[in-house]
Amino acid sequence: MRVIKCVNLCFCLVLASLVFNSCNDDDGYSLDKAWYSIATIHPVDDSGSYWLTLDGGTSLWPVATNIPWYHPKEKQRALVVYTLLSDEFQGYDHAVKILDLKSVLTKPIVDNLDAENDSIYGTDPVDFSDIWIGDGYLNIVFEFYYGGNTVHYINLMKSDRENTPNLFEFRHNAYNDDQRYRRKGIVAFDLSSVDTNGAEVELTIQVRSFEGVKEYKLKYNSSVNQVKQSRNYSMDNFITTK
Repeated sequence: MRVIKCVNLCFCLVLASLVFNSCNDDDGYSLDKAWYSIATIHPVDDSGSYWLTLDGGTSLWPVATNIPWYHPKEKQRALVVYTLLSDEFQGYDHAVKILDLKSVLTKPIVDNLDAENDSIYGTDPVDFSDIWIGDGYLNIVFEFYYGGNTVHYINLMKSDRENTPNLFEFRHNAYNDDQRYRRKGIVAFDLSSVDTNGAEVELTIQVRSFEGVKEYKLKYNSSVNQVKQSRNYSMDNFITTK
């Protein structure tokens, strides 16, 4: 993938105007159409420039943005609203205009702390409403009860249960927050530490739900992007967690 540096804002505006004009003859694109995706952000340098990959591997280069103050960081997932402007732009699959962008909680898999797991990572229940692997991340939309008094703590921990390889526990610590409102959260866990050496393996995700312990099984190959269906979520649906 080639890296492009934006020289300055004027260059970006000129470039965007050229792309806008080129898209007027393409019935497949319209400035009135907005696309909603979950993506991975890739900073280019310290200038604030970045490009994005969607779960299926499609690459996007922003030639214009409504949020120029957004400062990207490496290995960050985000909910992105954008307009497609053109295909095949400077080595990227699409040139886009960013309409809005909100960072998604993005975390590594945490260490198993044995006797301290419950006190630190918590045992509070959640329900999964969606779970999938995309662009090297385990993505989970979950539901929990929220009182608004504290930020809840979310983690994925490698389990040491015998005879169950690649077993992970989803942990939620509500810090004794009041259970007033049922709300949704979203989190992406970086799977780069799970190297399958080119083979497809089964990941088991265990969670303490409101109905008891449940397990979700997903096929994973660290060498292959396996997304079969993209997700489309509103940016205002999720409560902030840490």
